[in-house]
Amino acid sequence: MQTARSLPLVAFCFACLVSQSAAEELSGRVVVTKQMTRKRVTLPVYQLRGVSSAVPPNDSAPINEYENIVVFIEGNPSKTNEAIQAELQQRNQRFEPQLLVVPVGSTVSFPNTDPIFHNVFSLSGAKKFDLGYYPAGQTRLVTFNESGVVQVYCHLHPNMYAAIVVVPNQWYARPAEDGTFSLGDIPPGKYDVVAWHMTAGLFRTSVSVAAGRGAHLVLNIPVHDDAGRH
Repeated sequence: MQTARSLPLVAFCFACLVSQSAAEELSGRVVVTKQMTRKRVTLPVYQLRGVSSAVPPNDSAPINEYENIVVFIEGNPSKTNEAIQAELQQRNQRFEPQLLVVPVGSTVSFPNTDPIFHNVFSLSGAKKFDLGYYPAGQTRLVTFNESGVVQVYCHLHPNMYAAIVVVPNQWYARPAEDGTFSLGDIPPGKYDVVAWHMTAGLFRTSVSVAAGRGAHLVLNIPVHDDAGRH
């Protein structure tokens, strides 16, 4: 009797081992074929009741295109990431970070750390919102329940721009400085992989993740014939 009772537990443990062993890795590299990001233009210092905003940082540093890219698997596979709490600051008349990646269901805070008013808004299909005018020291919260790219602006300062990429599952990554990335714990199968660049837009390709071998992918941005762009 005791042995018979232990059989379901043994079967469960075996199933877990098989599931874990079936998980594969998708590795790859993003190759940026030309510079696409322009240096930001610094507008005159905004003044409100005699108070000046902080001086924007120096933009003389070289542009790293990979900081403007996120790679993720499209669709809604079986496993999803837990929602997180993230922050998109308004600092020096800019959004920091300029590119934020969060899973579906996450909440983003928009604190104003400038000594001036801001009015953060978005007209994107994935999430429309308008947070109204609010001063330094205050924040507003927005929850993102649909995947997609959310373009964020300020009504008062047209030079301010950021993007929030709301990814549908746990398989997403920001490329390293050499463009490499890795997505782990992927069941074997065929997937649509998306690379999104803040300037160049969306690039999509398909990849087959093989059992015992995983997959390796090279993504060229921009593609020369635009065949992979949608």
